Amino acid sequence: MIAPLILLHPDDNVLVCRAPIAAGFETVIDGDAVTIPAAIEVGHKVARGDLRAGDKIVKYGAPIGSMTADAKRGDHVHLHNMKSDYIPSHTRKAVS
Repeated sequence: MIAPLILLHPDDNVLVCRAPIAAGFETVIDGDAVTIPAAIEVGHKVARGDLRAGDKIVKYGAPIGSMTADAKRGDHVHLHNMKSDYIPSHTRKAVS
């Protein structure tokens, strides 16, 4: 079995899923046991440590966006709690 999470660069504050992760999956992140609270799809990100709204998201050693909501270590990081700082992002928020 391949490890489901990969660190692309030592400066990254997110890990990338390279296999689907089920809710409740137990893993180790930076030496600490972590239970992943929600299912996460391949290619999506997981918080390497606690992130707060406004924090820059670093992937490939470079900032790719900002958090729009807090996330704890092991939480899913995607369009529901982050935004690109460079291009418009599509969201699932309803517009009235």
